[in-house]
Amino acid sequence: MRRLRRLMLLPLLLAPWLAHAGVQLVVDGVDDPLKLAVSSGVDLSQYANRDVTEAQVRRLYEQSLDQAKTSLEPYGYYEAKVQGQLDPVGENWRVTLHVTPGAPVTVNAVDIKLDEAAAKIGAIRRARRAIENLKGQTLDHGAYDSARDALSGALTANGFLDARLVTHRVDVNRGERSAAIHLAWDAGPRYKFGDVHFDGSQFKDGFLDRYVPFKSGDYFAQDKLLQLQQALNGADYFSVVNVLPDVDEKKNGVVDVKVELAPAKRTIYTGGPFIGTDTGVGVRGSMERRWVNRSGHKWKNEIILAQKLKTVATLYTVPMPGPNQRSFNYGATYRDSNTDTSHSKTLELVANETREWHGWVRTIGLHALDGTFTVGQKPGESDNVPGLEHGRSNLLYPEATLSRKSGDNPIFVRSGWSLVFTARSTVGSLLSDASFSQVTADGKWINSFWGNNRLILRGSAGATWTNDFSDLPPQLRFFAGGDRSVRGYGYQSIGPKNSYGRVIGGKNLLVGSTEVEHYFTRQWGMAAFVDAGNAFDGTDYRPKIGAGLGVRWLSPVGMIRVDLGTPVHNPDEHGVELHVVIGPDL
Repeated sequence: MRRLRRLMLLPLLLAPWLAHAGVQLVVDGVDDPLKLAVSSGVDLSQYANRDVTEAQVRRLYEQSLDQAKTSLEPYGYYEAKVQGQLDPVGENWRVTLHVTPGAPVTVNAVDIKLDEAAAKIGAIRRARRAIENLKGQTLDHGAYDSARDALSGALTANGFLDARLVTHRVDVNRGERSAAIHLAWDAGPRYKFGDVHFDGSQFKDGFLDRYVPFKSGDYFAQDKLLQLQQALNGADYFSVVNVLPDVDEKKNGVVDVKVELAPAKRTIYTGGPFIGTDTGVGVRGSMERRWVNRSGHKWKNEIILAQKLKTVATLYTVPMPGPNQRSFNYGATYRDSNTDTSHSKTLELVANETREWHGWVRTIGLHALDGTFTVGQKPGESDNVPGLEHGRSNLLYPEATLSRKSGDNPIFVRSGWSLVFTARSTVGSLLSDASFSQVTADGKWINSFWGNNRLILRGSAGATWTNDFSDLPPQLRFFAGGDRSVRGYGYQSIGPKNSYGRVIGGKNLLVGSTEVEHYFTRQWGMAAFVDAGNAFDGTDYRPKIGAGLGVRWLSPVGMIRVDLGTPVHNPDEHGVELHVVIGPDL
């Protein structure tokens, strides 16, 4: 019986040592990042959601006072004082650490020894300067480690593949609250590029050499290898591209480069239904031959069959790889377009050269356009209605385009812009029914603000000079209205009218748009917009205004925009127009 009583008393004697649910850690006296350093630097932080006994808590608490001091040293605080308080809170514990960081240690000297040849290179010189700039600042071991490793990386990236860090020391004088940084590298020889070997290519010897942005004998540079990788990926010939410098076999100061390749699928077929308020419901199909022959030529064909648009197009491309990514392009397009104000059937032949030019994409070429058209015709009307203008056009003109865009994300742009400038002109009346000159400019700017909001500004402008406007087909006249113009109006339904009140297009164009989007989730948002603009002749510019609301859905196939727009302050136009656009922001 006495033994039974002892067993019953045993839980009471052990009660102070039974497990509690966890420990709440409170740190005061410092702000982040010092507060975070203390919180993560003490072992107590691991017991927030773990059972712990009173004995463990008291032992961890005693250790935490020294651990908190040590956790501040990497930030330059070597004289920190920490006082603590341990309190039971129900079945849990609360530990409060009162931290006084004290005066920090300041870097008062930086000594860097580096080979003179390496020190002259810009990237290495900038990395060295970043370390020297630590002088006069509070000693931060993280910043020091990062700057030191950046200089080591710059040496390797610029050909000093045998570079060694032989001295790396930080002397701290706690009494004077000062620190001195001592670093020294043995850079060794600077290596050069050797030969580039392509393994797995489907092209003739020498073709891929044009993609290499360096020559044998140039100094080794990692950014050049990255350029080669990006150029080969961008060529769309390969499913696998691995650029591997053979650093293990470097001899006589030379590094060969091996490029492992695997051909991509040669022919791609795409297609499917689509809808757009400017084109109606339709289907699209395309066939692309990624390479036609061992010289890397490309060939693409596309057909569109929609309610308001039918096209058949072919494009043959002859790439000329190199620093400017040059190519020659030859194409033909048959187009049957039926808008709210015109109907045209045209055949266009194109030959041009495209290349990168001072950060822009430049296209210069020759266009030959032939076809028939009717302007002023509304959908469903016969060709004999009074006021319609019929014509046939045969034009030959050179054209030049400059385009450039920048965006932080190709699918959903939070900060980005695009610009396109185009100029075209006949050479007098040479092989053309009319002489004309025309310039256009299109721009778009996107910027996020206040979290889940975007501001989108868009503008288009154009001007035409011609001796016979009636000979210009609809695609060379200016109209406003539609999904990418003034919403609230039908596609190309705005412009100068003839004496019968029918829209026939204008010589000039000026359109602007302001749109604000707010996203409730990652995929769904809404938009409010105001568009204004018109096509006009001379200086008779009277903008039409449209405004409305829309829904945005970032779908698996890209951004889908559904807008409802209505004319504003227009006694002749009423109602709501639906606009649907599917595609990227820029």
